[in-house]
Amino acid sequence: MFKQVLRGLARPFTRVVFHPTVIGRENVPRTGAVLLASNHLSFIDSVAITILAPRDVRFLAKAEYFTGTGAKGRLSRSFFEGIGAIPVDRASNTAAKDSLDRGLEVLQAGGAFAIYPEGTRSRDGRLYKGRTGVAFLALTAQCPVVPVAITGTPDVMPPDTSEIRVRPVTVQFGEPIDATAYGEASSARARRKLTDDVMDSIGRMSGQELAGTYNEPPAANVVERVRRAMHRNDPEAPTP
Repeated sequence: MFKQVLRGLARPFTRVVFHPTVIGRENVPRTGAVLLASNHLSFIDSVAITILAPRDVRFLAKAEYFTGTGAKGRLSRSFFEGIGAIPVDRASNTAAKDSLDRGLEVLQAGGAFAIYPEGTRSRDGRLYKGRTGVAFLALTAQCPVVPVAITGTPDVMPPDTSEIRVRPVTVQFGEPIDATAYGEASSARARRKLTDDVMDSIGRMSGQELAGTYNEPPAANVVERVRRAMHRNDPEAPTP
């Protein structure tokens, strides 16, 4: 009930701030498991997807949004819970696995789950290579993937700022991709092919320049740099 009330209150705000154009809502199945795979340009992309999608959508958010104290902490926790966010500890050594596990739980329960195959926000506006966690989820859950292209959100909330500006946003839901046609989740070739097809669809809709490489945020410390070096040849899982 709380989620429905919050979504009802958020829609007028969304119309005012985003001036949204939504294309292809009919491509999102109204029932059953479905994976929404989107490009990622701004902090507010998840808000745009969950408010403008034609059904409830769950997505991952860092745990810090749920653990704050005082009135601000309670407001943050209520907001993110209300729009369908699932907390994940991104500092954990098992963050990637935990992310996939949480997403799989939603899909196996017949829900809609949103993921960013690039792993993290694109700070230069280019579309980066997709990590195959998106394909692992779809192939394991045997559910369709709906590619999503968002444009305009960096103008609403520019990177590294909390400022919100009134600017137009477009969210386009592409035609579903049938994951069952690609093979088994255990096949690296199937995961790579499905991921590439999803990213190709996103790129056609968004019109972004292709980066041709993986996207990673700057390493926060020496431990993170070492971890990345050890796993550089195994970029399977998405970053929450």
